Amino acid sequence: MRLCRLSAFITPALIVAACSPAADTSKSAEASQSTPQTTAASALNGAWQGNVQFTNGPFAPVKDLRFLYVFNAGGTMTESSNYDGAPPVPPAYGVWRETGPNKFEAKYIFYPTKAPAAFHDISTGGGWMPTGHGVLTETITLGADGNSYDSTIKWEAFDMAGKPATGGGDGTVHATRITF
Repeated sequence: MRLCRLSAFITPALIVAACSPAADTSKSAEASQSTPQTTAASALNGAWQGNVQFTNGPFAPVKDLRFLYVFNAGGTMTESSNYDGAPPVPPAYGVWRETGPNKFEAKYIFYPTKAPAAFHDISTGGGWMPTGHGVLTETITLGADGNSYDSTIKWEAFDMAGKPATGGGDGTVHATRITF
């Protein structure tokens, strides 16, 4: 009974404080003052802007395709393009890894949508419905300056059942790190 009364006084803020890294006394003061080690994989961490040119497939005629990337520590990533609004397409999410010195591979997935056949589809809650998914794979070579990279990109298209679909293509990317 006493535990129940006591728990009524514990606020969410106290729970958060008790579970925060600052409350962890198991780490020594020396360890908490050390700086993180820079690894080759961390060379890709950060935000990038890429100029993308497909050499075949439906995007080959598009000459102004741009991707924004964020490569996170731990190997996850997000990508968005200047064409995400035509038709509406959410950002792509994926993973990346180091494959050698200044060499990386990224694989990310996006969900394209199809245009409604008629306005009635939108007014009745249909809207821009999913039409499958795409998988983009990049083989990245980081520039000597660490602030640019070149890559090859492959787009594979799949239908709603996960089977290969019409579309896709191959291309190249030149990206630069976004900095202040």
